[in-house]
Amino acid sequence: MEHDAPPAVIGPEHAALMRRRVSIIAATRDALHRPHLMRALGCRLTADRRELTLFLSTSACTELLDDLRDNGRIAVVFTEPTTDRSLQLKGDGACIEPPAPGDAALVAHYVECFADEIALLGFDRVLVKTMFRHEPHELVTVRFVPREAYEQTPGPQAGERIQP
Repeated sequence: MEHDAPPAVIGPEHAALMRRRVSIIAATRDALHRPHLMRALGCRLTADRRELTLFLSTSACTELLDDLRDNGRIAVVFTEPTTDRSLQLKGDGACIEPPAPGDAALVAHYVECFADEIALLGFDRVLVKTMFRHEPHELVTVRFVPREAYEQTPGPQAGERIQP
């Protein structure tokens, strides 16, 4: 008997937030529950909002990638700096893969957009260029299915689980 897939935990409103000029922080933990985190270089969300791919630099996130190979568990926070609007996603079964054609262009676009966002807060665009500097051969993707979503915007709903 075939069952329908559960609804995506990412609704249209949160997908729209993820496509804006957001900071993206990926976090994992090792076997001793020590956290590792890294700033992502952008993301790609499938049209049905069920699968998320993060772009990372291998040279900057060795421990994070080791954790994913060990346990596949990941948490990602998206925050729009000018509004503090924030969303956290959690998933498991994360897969580390090489970038697809066009991913380098998505990363370049993300870096430009994020530079625009923090420029509104008075930061120089060169700061973003420095933070996201990587060699093209260092680009790697992490693909996973978000299983849980949480509101993380500061305020009374912060930390509440978002129901699909």
